[in-house]
Amino acid sequence: MNLTIKDYNKYNSEEILELYKSVGWCSYTNRPDMLEHAFEHSLKILGAHDGEKLIGIIRAVGDGYSVLLIQDILVLPEYQRKGIGRKLISAMLELYPDVYQTELATDNTEKTVAFYKSCGFLPYSEIGCEGFMKIKY
Repeated sequence: MNLTIKDYNKYNSEEILELYKSVGWCSYTNRPDMLEHAFEHSLKILGAHDGEKLIGIIRAVGDGYSVLLIQDILVLPEYQRKGIGRKLISAMLELYPDVYQTELATDNTEKTVAFYKSCGFLPYSEIGCEGFMKIKY
């Protein structure tokens, strides 16, 4: 594998929809216009590439000073468990070393909780906080 992580500046709906479909994120793929607008208005997007092939993405929103919200992090299933997600998170955090709080929301599975804890994230409950979300379906 020839892994590179770099800015993802030019939205390519075909490769992005393929990536989101590969991990079953149909809430996004069922609304491709919303997804494209979300990319256009993100604070920062990094792509992981194997050669020229997009194999992963991390997308952040926020102000980059007081809050950085990692909105999406995806890696093609055949490339998962190879350290790519961790490298994407590290690359994003290196760009915003002084941000006060970095947040993300994820599925409450043993696998995802263990992964994010290994990257230095803590559940809100462990730092005396509670998180809330309102979703429009």
